[in-house]
Amino acid sequence: MLAFRSGVEGSAGYVALEHVEGTLAGRAGSFVLQHSGTMERGAQQLSVTVVPDSGTGELSGLAGRMNIVVAEGKHSYEFDYTLGGDDRSDEPSHG
Repeated sequence: MLAFRSGVEGSAGYVALEHVEGTLAGRAGSFVLQHSGTMERGAQQLSVTVVPDSGTGELSGLAGRMNIVVAEGKHSYEFDYTLGGDDRSDEPSHG
C-alpha cells in the first residue's frame, strides 16, 4: 500500500493491490483487487475493482467491483461481480 496525507486536515490518498485466494460461488482460484482511495477534507471516495484478467483457476474470467461499508465501527463488504458470464452480487459479509 502507498499512502499520502497532505497538510490539510482530512485530505489524503492511497493505492493498493491485494491478491485474494479462495472460493467464490463454489469456484476455487485467485484474483487481484486494485484499491484507490481519496479523502478531501473528510469526504471519502473509494474504488475497489478486480484487475482485468487476473482471475486464475475456476475464477478465470472474473470481473467486478467491491464496496466497503463502514457502519457503527464495523466493516462489511458488498461484491458485485460476473463469473463466466453469470451476474452475481454477494450479500454483505462482515470483517
